[in-house]
Amino acid sequence: MSGHSKWANIKRRKESQDATRGKVFGKLIREITVAARMGGPDPNANSRLRTAVDKARGANMPNNTIERAIKKGSGEGGADTFEEITYEGYGPNGVAVMVDAITDNRNRTTAEVRHIFSKYGGNLGQDGCVSWVFETKGIIQVAKDDIAEERLMEIALESGAEDVVDEEEYFEVLSSPEDFATVSDVIKKEGVNPISAEITRRPTTMVALEETDAMKILKLLDLLQDNDDVQQVSSNFDVSEEIMERLGQE
Repeated sequence: MSGHSKWANIKRRKESQDATRGKVFGKLIREITVAARMGGPDPNANSRLRTAVDKARGANMPNNTIERAIKKGSGEGGADTFEEITYEGYGPNGVAVMVDAITDNRNRTTAEVRHIFSKYGGNLGQDGCVSWVFETKGIIQVAKDDIAEERLMEIALESGAEDVVDEEEYFEVLSSPEDFATVSDVIKKEGVNPISAEITRRPTTMVALEETDAMKILKLLDLLQDNDDVQQVSSNFDVSEEIMERLGQE
C-alpha cells in the first residue's frame, strides 16, 4: 500500500473521530458554500457541489444544514466571504506537501500553516514548487467484500474509469475529475456503497522515509488536517508497514 493510501486511511479514521466533535461538519459546510458559489446551487449541474453534498450525507449531516450551506453559497441570507488558498511546501527529507484551505482570513491561515510546517521540520515553498509531483484524480475506495474484482473492473472501465488498483484492504478506482461523478454513480447503482469517494491529488513519485522522519511527517500532516481552515492535505511520503505499526498508525 502506498504512502498516499496509508495517509488516506489515517485521514478517514480521523474524520470519523472528528465528526463527533463537529469539526468535519464545519469543513464540509465551507466546501458546500464555496462549491455553490462557484458553480451554482444545483448539485445535478454542479459536480463539485454534488461531491460535497454526498460527502456531507456520508458524515450524517442533517439535510437542513446542507440546504442552508447551499443557500448561503448562492447568496441567500448573506454569504460568508470565503476564499480558497493552496499552499505548497516540503516536509522532512524533502517530502512534497500540498494543503488546500478555505478561509475567511488569509493572513491567519497562512501564519498557522507556516507555523505547523516549521514546527515539524518543513517549510512553505513558492507556488508550483511541488504541484508537479501530483496529478488530480477521482479516487473511489470500495470494500473487497462488496463486489468481485472482475465485476468492479468491468463496470468501472466501461463507465470511464482509468484503472482499478488492489490496495490490499480494498479496491481503489481511479478516474479523471471529469468522469468521477459518472463512475461513482455506476458503482452505487451496482448496490455498492464506497468507503470513500473524492477528487484529490495523487502523487506520481514517492519519497521513502525512515522512522524518525515518518513520525515527523505524520505529525505534520495530522496538525495540518486538524486546522479548521484546511480542507485537504496531500503528500508523497512512503513508509514500510513495520514502521507504520510501530508508530501506531495501522
